[in-house]
Amino acid sequence: MTIGIPFVQDVFFGPDATRAMGAAFDKACRSLPGQPSIVKEVIAKRIIDLARGGDSDPDHLCDVTLRTLGYNPSSNCAR
Repeated sequence: MTIGIPFVQDVFFGPDATRAMGAAFDKACRSLPGQPSIVKEVIAKRIIDLARGGDSDPDHLCDVTLRTLGYNPSSNCAR
């Protein structure tokens, strides 16, 4: 069974990838509290792009996403 992400067309991820993306998103959002919804959307899209490329490590997805936004995630994404 695959799970589709609503705002990404023609892209489907299995349950493991979906869990990894969810964990990465939660970690990234916790690292940047109080952000407007547009920032959360950018975070989600970046994580999806990375996962589409085969990355399935939640910590790495979080780390790269925060670095893309200009933040130094240090240990914020670590387990």
